[in-house]
Amino acid sequence: QVTLVESGGGLVQPGGSLRLSCVASGITNRFYAMGWYRQAPGKQRDLVARIRSGGGANYADSVKGRSTISRDNAKNTVYLEIDSLEPEDTAVYYCYARLSLSSPEYWGQGTQVTVSS
Repeated sequence: QVTLVESGGGLVQPGGSLRLSCVASGITNRFYAMGWYRQAPGKQRDLVARIRSGGGANYADSVKGRSTISRDNAKNTVYLEIDSLEPEDTAVYYCYARLSLSSPEYWGQGTQVTVSS
């Protein structure tokens, strides 16, 4: 059974930074893609960033230029760093992973990030 576990959320002041981690267990295959979505109260879940096994990455416009996604394939772990945090970044951040373009996605349970002074 594949399990994704996020960590690193919490309360951060505006202008601060955070680093989220997500570890996948229960599988030895390399995921085709891993990434992060976020969902603010009353809003849909939106992509933040994703990274493919070869290293290619995509970012949402809202975080482009102030965030970095990376992964450690040997550890089946994906990281997300966001700088210059804004209150609009407040959301539950979900990790996801998929083995191929045609395979279903696996999801973590989510970690709350609150940006507030």
